[in-house]
Amino acid sequence: MKKTNPNCPISSTIDILSDFWTMHIVYNLQDNSKRFCDLEKSLEGISTRTLTLKLKKLQEEKMLEKNNDGSYELTDKGHGLKTVIDAMRKYGEKYLI
Repeated sequence: MKKTNPNCPISSTIDILSDFWTMHIVYNLQDNSKRFCDLEKSLEGISTRTLTLKLKKLQEEKMLEKNNDGSYELTDKGHGLKTVIDAMRKYGEKYLI
């Protein structure tokens, strides 16, 4: 994930959330852990390669972790995005859809 201005908290958050698939992966993991195949099924249109790369990047960013059973779950840092994603969803429902 690019770092446009690492000293700006808004810019740093946008860097993480600006990727389409990253947002959807984090959203899909908000309530429980999921295995790779379950994520792939729930993220219609994502390629296996893209999902693999995005999961790896999110692990590097410490947004999620891979459990011993092969499932992925959000870390506290990843769960911290829940309010941001929920606010974006509510905004979209109210003003864009």
